[in-house]
Amino acid sequence: MSTILNTDGRELPIPVVKEPAAFSCAIVTAQWNSAVTHALRDGAVDVLARAGVARENVALYDVPGTVELVNIAGRLVTQRLASAVIVIGCVIRGDTPHFDYVCQIVADGVASLNARGSVPVIFGVLTVETMQQALDRAGGALGNKGAEAAVAAIEMHNVHTEIDNHVISRG
Repeated sequence: MSTILNTDGRELPIPVVKEPAAFSCAIVTAQWNSAVTHALRDGAVDVLARAGVARENVALYDVPGTVELVNIAGRLVTQRLASAVIVIGCVIRGDTPHFDYVCQIVADGVASLNARGSVPVIFGVLTVETMQQALDRAGGALGNKGAEAAVAAIEMHNVHTEIDNHVISRG
């Protein structure tokens, strides 16, 4: 859902970061459809800054296209180089099945990385029919999905922090 629909038109609420000194976020951005992906990335960076995340705790990586997002996200997860990873891309349907292949590859890749459970990978990839739909979701009429991805990254970090700090008492 879009930011506007999720918030009933109000500003996107930004959660408080638990253990902020321990939080770092990597944002991996596809350069294909860069007018859209850069706006999404900027929305994510803005939310992290407004949440009080130090700029040095936000790493930005650019990759050629959406398929390549999974490779760099995988490396970041494997090496535990961030508390959360956001992948940002934009795939616009065309006249060939390429759209379906790219969407399937990135969705499966992100799901596989998330199933590991070690580092949350936030899916900030737009899969749209038209450029206008993408622009509407990249800071236009329907908000900014990159900003939403940053909120999800903070929320997932907070849940991971709760789990890491939870002590199970045995009776």
